[in-house]
Formats: sequence, structure tokens, C-alpha cells
Amino acid sequence: MNNEYSSVRIFATLLLAMCLRIVPLPESLALMNPDWVLLVLIYWSLAIPERVGISYAWLFGIFTDVLMGRLFGQYALAYSLIIYMVLIWHRQLRQFPLIQQSAFVFGCLLISQLLLFWFENLKTPAQLHGTFWLPVLSGTASWFIVYHIMRFIRRF
Repeated sequence: MNNEYSSVRIFATLLLAMCLRIVPLPESLALMNPDWVLLVLIYWSLAIPERVGISYAWLFGIFTDVLMGRLFGQYALAYSLIIYMVLIWHRQLRQFPLIQQSAFVFGCLLISQLLLFWFENLKTPAQLHGTFWLPVLSGTASWFIVYHIMRFIRRF
């Protein structure tokens, strides 16, 4: 695959994921909107770890901070830590069946969500509600779709 063409695909899919992150949804569905950017970053880090790593995670984390209007750097830190974990275990993860990968993705999304909650709690005390789990669960369920779509895009 051509490196320049591959970079365009990576950036295009990450920009699309950022658009999906802010798409206007009814309130009940907005609570379940998964972290599409993190899911796409996880996929690319598993598929081509030599190209997509912590620098991509940091850059698109900063973009997501600005996009979501959150404390500057919290998404960047969360994404970087998650992608670091993916890069450490990418050789094993690539061998796992999709269901086991989704269990790992569940853990990644949960850690990210906990970090973001912790940052918010530092700013102002907050309570953990049942809706906390919805993006994690929907993101885990979406992993199957994201994986197959991204695989098609990578091989196309």
C-alpha cells in the first residue's frame, strides 16, 4: 500500500470518527454514543502499529479536546495511554479472535472513561451514574462493525 495513500486513509477515517463523535442525536441515543475516535485509533494501532502510535493518539486527543470543549489534554492523555497499551500487546491481540479483542476493547474504553471521569471529578465533584457504562458497552458492541469496516477500508 502506498504510504501517502495510506496516510490519507488514516486521517480520513479519524476525521470521520470525529464527525460521528459530535453528530446530533436524540438525548437518549447521545448518552450511548461511543468514543469513535478511540475505536478507530485502536484499530489502526492494531493493524499498522509502525505507522499509528502514540503521536497520532496525542494529536487526535487534542483535536477531540477542542471538539468536545473539555479540559485541554484530557482526551490526549487518555488516548495516549490506551494506545500505549495496544502497542505493547498488539502482537498478541492480532492473534485473538474478534470476541477476545472486543473484551480488550471493553477494558480500553472503560479505562478511558474512568480517566475522563476522574479529570471531571478533579474539576468539580461528580457522581458516577448508570449512564457512565453506556458508551463503554455501545463501543464494545460497535467494535465488530468498526473492525470490519476499517478492514475493508484498509484493504480497498
